[in-house]
Amino acid sequence: MHNNQSLPDLMRQMAADQVEKVKLAITDIDGVLRGKVISFEKFRSIVEKGFGFCDVVFGWDAGDRAYDNAEFTGWHTGYPDAQAMVDIATFRRVPWEGDIPFFLADFRGAALDVCPRGLLRRVIGQATAAGYDAYFSQEFEWFNYRAAADDPGRRRFIDMQPMTSGMFGYSIVRASQNSAYFHDLFDSLRRWGVPLEGLHTETGPGVYEAAITYAETLEAADRAVLFKTGVKEIAHRHGILPTFMAKVSETLPGCSGHVHQSLWTSDRSRNLFHDASDPRGISALMENYMAGQLHCLPHILPMIAPTVNSYKRLVEGAWAPTTLTWAVDNRTVALRALPGGANSTRLETRVVGSDANPYLAMAVCLAAGLYGIRQGLRLPPETKGSGYADKRNGVLPRNLWEATQAMKASPLAAELFGELFVNHFIRTREWEWRQFGKVVTDWELKRYLEII
Repeated sequence: MHNNQSLPDLMRQMAADQVEKVKLAITDIDGVLRGKVISFEKFRSIVEKGFGFCDVVFGWDAGDRAYDNAEFTGWHTGYPDAQAMVDIATFRRVPWEGDIPFFLADFRGAALDVCPRGLLRRVIGQATAAGYDAYFSQEFEWFNYRAAADDPGRRRFIDMQPMTSGMFGYSIVRASQNSAYFHDLFDSLRRWGVPLEGLHTETGPGVYEAAITYAETLEAADRAVLFKTGVKEIAHRHGILPTFMAKVSETLPGCSGHVHQSLWTSDRSRNLFHDASDPRGISALMENYMAGQLHCLPHILPMIAPTVNSYKRLVEGAWAPTTLTWAVDNRTVALRALPGGANSTRLETRVVGSDANPYLAMAVCLAAGLYGIRQGLRLPPETKGSGYADKRNGVLPRNLWEATQAMKASPLAAELFGELFVNHFIRTREWEWRQFGKVVTDWELKRYLEII
């Protein structure tokens, strides 16, 4: 959904609709939507010149705990306001909140260097300068639980009840049994400008999978961010708690956030990933693009596997990749090439989990692919059979610390995303690992409490 109205026309429409308040939002480094509601009068006064938004959104983690290792902002800066600008192209109305007008915003000034949406804009600019028009989409798997009435901070999560029981992927029965929620997701998200191509149950108790309709890259990322927040808000109204954690149980499959992508000519007349003369239908440009991703992924993995939990999904035999591999229509590899027709040939990057920040996930895919094109990188041999067994091109880092230190030591990360962003992002991931390292887990108690 891209608003094509001019600002004067939009303001006249909102005034005619007697709008009284407006919702504004940005995303933090973890992809969490942060925002506020302001009066229409206030919106009128800031829509052209911008507004202040506390830069603590880049100075704390997903649980609002202030980083003690950040340079961009912190107690040492006093957490000042950063300048933000409303992007009127993102205009939507929230159908489950009385059609309140909604806008996303971008940061300016110093905050732009660490802003995920701003980073994606810069990478898209590189594609545009090279003559490419990039189209993306993201699909998500997520678990749905019956919401409890107690305080989430004190909840025994192990006792949570899935919305449905059993392993029943692509189930018409399960979708019908929860049809009010199922159809509300599909219909309300469409009205919010987040259209879905498909929605179905996945294997696992209470698991859904949704594929968001493709769009130009920035719009695709906006849709993905709004999808996750929209699902949470809609689910709450049905007494359901959704989670986009990458792995909720060691005995169940993880949750993906696969990114689909293709490059087109600047006039959008031709899919540059398609080559009818190639036996597989894959162009040399697409090969370079895939080679770039395989080369870059070990250097920038935390940007698409950002949490401690992310790496518990990336294990063998659990429908997520572990090796730097590619193949045509193979779900065990990192890169799944899908050479359909001239309009549908695309790449699916399967490493990305549902917990990733969509702006960073798409920035990684596009920047790494463009790097492969610029460098003319050659694609390694296609994997035949199981990608888990094909370690010829290397394996992915095993945990967040290992992946973050690889990114910290790599000049490639800074080349792709800039030193200021990379320095800030690495510090946030090192903080995340330290928080995990302090916690005494249930596993430790069960294993050691009585016996040791």
